Amino acid sequence: MKEKILEVNNLSVSFKTYNGLVRAVRGVDFTLHKGETLAIVGESGSGKSVTTKAILGILQKNAVIESGEILYNGEDLTKYSEKDFYKIRGKEISLIFQDPLSALNPIMKIGKQITEALILKEKMSHDAAKKRALELMEMVGITNPEVRYEQYPFQFSGGMRQRIVIAIALASNAKIMICDEPTTALDVTIQAKILDEIRHIKETQHLSVIFITHDLGVVANMADRICVMYAGRIVEVGTSEEIFYHPAHPYTWALLSSMPDLETKERLFSIPGTPPNMIYPPKGDAFAERNQYALAIDFEEEPPFFKLSDTHYAATWLLHPSAPKVEMPKVLADRIARMQRKEHI
Repeated sequence: MKEKILEVNNLSVSFKTYNGLVRAVRGVDFTLHKGETLAIVGESGSGKSVTTKAILGILQKNAVIESGEILYNGEDLTKYSEKDFYKIRGKEISLIFQDPLSALNPIMKIGKQITEALILKEKMSHDAAKKRALELMEMVGITNPEVRYEQYPFQFSGGMRQRIVIAIALASNAKIMICDEPTTALDVTIQAKILDEIRHIKETQHLSVIFITHDLGVVANMADRICVMYAGRIVEVGTSEEIFYHPAHPYTWALLSSMPDLETKERLFSIPGTPPNMIYPPKGDAFAERNQYALAIDFEEEPPFFKLSDTHYAATWLLHPSAPKVEMPKVLADRIARMQRKEHI
């Protein structure tokens, strides 16, 4: 069993607004192991980014951590002050932002932005920091790093800017790297290169990675385990193989069915309806209104987690022994069958 590096227990985060309390994260539990890539997947507004911001202590001022603990090296980060976070944020736990252009200072040269992190966090001299910055730029695939070092963000493409953001995240030899939708704004070709870069760096630097995305296809070949989030809760968790080949929650079925499939001419599936208003969380299963397989109990009582294996759990009443037997959508079952046949060719 791999050693735990981060543990989140019963985390609940809400936001104070003029309209009421928005319950963004509701009782989230997960564990990150050393050297593991854990993906957290769900639609926009499901609570993915709020969860990771709580880990880093960068929640908005109107946020309230109502319950739970975030354990890192045996210490609860929910009790940390800003001064405490300064010791680990960017140094032991780093973040790759979704939009590299907004993450970089437009009027500061790229080299200075990387060396600044090294000088502040690692107490390096300017010469040592520059040498390390050039090494990091080369590590993330920036050609002619000596020339690029003196350039500004606007002189880089979107993919190159994202590589710079990765270099800054690696500047302090972090143990955990959080990737918050790092490829959303990039085209498919560049997206694949950035994912390969993150995978390569994770393996060579022995990092633990939390990967946030709304697209299961992005993490198909890089996640060890996957947490599926909906309406502030984790509704299914399992290994990558379990989630892709043996999904159990109707929401996971819907996410997988909505992935483009180039091998068929089937119309692209979209999940009906919209996520619930989290000022007034629905009674019972939050996905019930959008779930064609919902049972009467889904509208009355929230389902517990049902165990499918030692690593696979899903919170759906369909797994209750007394529930009627329901098969996953045929489109998804056919897709999984094709994927399994390919693996055996």
